[in-house]
Formats: sequence, C-alpha cells, structure tokens
Amino acid sequence: MAMKYKKWMMATLAGGLSVTSLVACSSNGTPSASSITPASNPSAEVSKATTEPKSELKTLQIWQKDDYNTYPVAEYLEQKTGYKVQYDMLPQDKPEDKLNILIASGEPYDAITTFGSTDFKAIYSDYAKKGALIELGPLIDKFGPNIKAVIDPEALEAAKVDGKLYAIPTKSISNVNTSLYIRQDWLEKVNMKTPTTLDELTAVLKAFKEKDPGGNGDKNIPLTVKGEAAFIDNIAGAFGIPNFWNDVNGKMTPRILDPAYTEYVNYVTDLFKQGLLDKEYAANKDATAKEKFTSGKAGMILLNWSDVPTIADALTKNIPTAKASYISALKGKDGKAGLAAFRGFDRLTFIPKASKHPEDAMKWINAKLEKETFINMTIGEENKHYTLKDGTYTPIQPIFSDERNAANNFLTGSDDTNYPIYWQARVRKDMRLFEAWEFMNKKEPATTKVEDPLGFAPYLPEFSKSFQQLNTMVGDYTLKLVFGAEQLSGLDDFIAKFKSSGGEASYNEVNDWYATAKK
Repeated sequence: MAMKYKKWMMATLAGGLSVTSLVACSSNGTPSASSITPASNPSAEVSKATTEPKSELKTLQIWQKDDYNTYPVAEYLEQKTGYKVQYDMLPQDKPEDKLNILIASGEPYDAITTFGSTDFKAIYSDYAKKGALIELGPLIDKFGPNIKAVIDPEALEAAKVDGKLYAIPTKSISNVNTSLYIRQDWLEKVNMKTPTTLDELTAVLKAFKEKDPGGNGDKNIPLTVKGEAAFIDNIAGAFGIPNFWNDVNGKMTPRILDPAYTEYVNYVTDLFKQGLLDKEYAANKDATAKEKFTSGKAGMILLNWSDVPTIADALTKNIPTAKASYISALKGKDGKAGLAAFRGFDRLTFIPKASKHPEDAMKWINAKLEKETFINMTIGEENKHYTLKDGTYTPIQPIFSDERNAANNFLTGSDDTNYPIYWQARVRKDMRLFEAWEFMNKKEPATTKVEDPLGFAPYLPEFSKSFQQLNTMVGDYTLKLVFGAEQLSGLDDFIAKFKSSGGEASYNEVNDWYATAKK
C-alpha cells in the first residue's frame, strides 16, 4: 500500500479514535478487514438500545446512480414503516476501503448493507469475530417474526459466523445467466439445425467457416468469446465442469483437478486450431466480442441474457434480416450437460456495535418484510406499476422503471418464496429479455441447471483468501493451453504450483465442510 494512502487514512481517523492496528494490507493492496478493531464509542448492545419508537435511522447502502433519499421507494417505506431513514452510499470504486474506515471510526450507522460476494462475506465474518457487530439472534427473536417467516432458514444458517447470526442475508435468485447465442439465419443458410451436442456444435462451426454465410471472407468468425471467459459456459457443462468447483465422486473439486479438465482443454484447443474459435479470443474485451457479433462478423457468441435486447437492436440495425437465439445445453459424449447457476447471497445487512438504535433497526427491517409492504417496495402498486393476471406480474412502463427500477437496492432480506415470482416483472420490461431468461431458466430441463455447490458454504478462511488468485491462475493457464503457449505435458507442474499457492489448503477446507453439509 502506498505510504501516501496510509498517511491520508491516519489523518482522517486522527482525533481520539481507539483503533488497534487500523490498517494492514491484504494481498491485493486494499485494507484488510482483519486489521480492524471497532472504536471505543459507547456500545449499542441490545440491553442499552434506545426504546424510543420510530427513531430516525441512519443506514449505509451499496452504490447506485440514484440518490436513495429522493428515490420513490424511500418515501414509500417511510410511510409504511413509520421510520425516517437517512441513506448514505458506499463509493462505487473500492467500497471495502471506505467501509473499513467507517467501521473502525465507529460511525453510528444503524444498518449497513453490502454485497454478498465472497470478499464481502470475508469482511463481514471478520467484523463479527472482532466484535464490531451486534448478534442478531436475540433481536430477531424479539422483533423479527417476518424475518423468521419469510427468509430461507438455510440462508440464515449459512450467514452465521461461529454459530451466531450477525447479518440478515438477501438471497440471490438462482439464475442461469450465460450461454451460447447463435445466428439462426446463418444456420438456415448452411442448411443445418441448432446444435444439441458437442459433435454437432463442431460441425456447425465448420460450416460457418467453410460456407461463410455472413459473407465476411477471411474476416469470418464462427465463434467469438471474451478473453476473460477461459471456460466457455455450456461447452464446459458438456464436460461436467459447469462451475468453478464441482462434485467429483463425492468430493468438491476445482476444475483444474477434475479429470475432465484435459478433455475440455483438448476440445477448445481443437476449435482454435481449426479456426472455429476467434483467433483473437485472448485479447477480446467484452465489448470487442459483442461488436464482432453485432456487426455480422461472428456467427455465435457467449452472451448473458441481460444483454439480449441491446445485442438484438445493434444486430438488426446492421443486418435487418438477422435472427438470433440461444441454443440448449449441449450434451457431451457421455450425455453430460450443464449450465452454471448462481447460488448464494446477493447482499448482507448487519447492525454495527456503533448503532444508536439497534432495536428500531431490526423493527424497520422486519416491517419491510410485511407482505403488502414488501411487494410494493419491490415492484410497486398493482394497476399503477404492474398488472397481475394468472399469476404473472407485468410491469407498466414507464412508471415501473421510473419508480421501481432500483428497488432491489432497498432489500434487507427478502420473501424468499415469493420474490423470485415478483422479480420476473423486472425481466418483463422487454419481452426479448424475458424470453431469453425464460429459455435458460424455465424451458431448459431442470437437470441442466447446476447451482454453485459452494453458494451457501459458510465463510471458509483458506478458500476465501486464495479463491480469486487461484481462479485467475487457472484461467490464464487454460488460455495459454488453448493458444499453444503452454502444453498439457506441463499440467502436473502447474497443479503442484496451484496446490502450493493455496489450492491444497482450500481443497481440504472445502471438503471438510462438504462432508458435514452432505449429511
């Protein structure tokens, strides 16, 4: 960490703060949560919490482009819960740095909501272990009947640290997000059907190259992918490795240690050698790959369903007769097929020890989960923001986007049974968006949707410490194998490096947990 940054933080926090070892650097140079001990401000334990009704609360939220305080949801929640809330935001860039400073300085926020990603789970866990957060179990027992009624018990259990709950989890909706998107008009020109197996995919890509249905000549690209996607979704699933970690004979196994890894590498390498995979694959930015597809140079792309309307508009603007759609989960030689689905926490909400109103904060969180309040908060008022017919919630535009587009950022826990249904109103804002999501998440066989098996794992120190570095290592190595800069003859040496860089410790820790989780 730069000395200038250290001096700035110390100057900011000078003036009587009781901070033990305020700043230590993590491996990526940002302040580590393990370095923080809460300031010695008056404790806000439950026994000392104010009993004044409807206290004004102060909350800290994740970044969004709109001011929380003037967004229509804030006004609605004040009317329904009776609590006036001051909403502050973490910065968009390096929010963990700012959060560490605020926790260390004892800033009296009554509730703090962060992302639920692995790095923030690690930060949250460390805050809990350092005594910076209030244990929520007693507060929920007293003031949280809605929390108990509607939040998935498995999610609450997974959010515990050393057996105690310090955060309200907002569960992610388990979606398949990314798959292969193909030019249907190209298929028609080469007189072929949509591929359903790896062999059929290879045949289609060969036809795209040899018959050049886009009329691109030597600029023709059968399949384009962004460079950061070393593992191509859908193709990887056909080899039984849809997620970063997968169950192999009862053991959680990272892709690099999976016997199917070499088969996947050989297949993708062969595509590259034959000129069926974009020769600039490694250098492609996300926008570069999309430009190649929308300009008509590429016949297939790896695409997130949320990008479909934008891609479809750009494609038809350039080529009015173009048609494109997703393909189904491809089957491998042994019938394996899989599309990775996210599982875990979208965000976490905790109450710091510095809170002046912890009981009221819990009452507020609980009140937001009242059935009528929750649905209005998330998708609005029936026949004003949405219509309901035959169980289908359809947004009314433009008011839905104007007044509820950012509603998900107000979540501090969700109705985990009903929210995935309400949420579909958000993807019905554009039926092309909905159809793309529906194809992968509703029309595909349920067996092809493979949720991240580590999504509800507790905080695992060794895994959390090294997972990003290890994923990057494996991704870089995989790309080098595809392009011929590395050879599979050196795989054993790379695996040894992987294990010594935290891979072995992660494997042991993950499987110690997995052995108990399966029971």
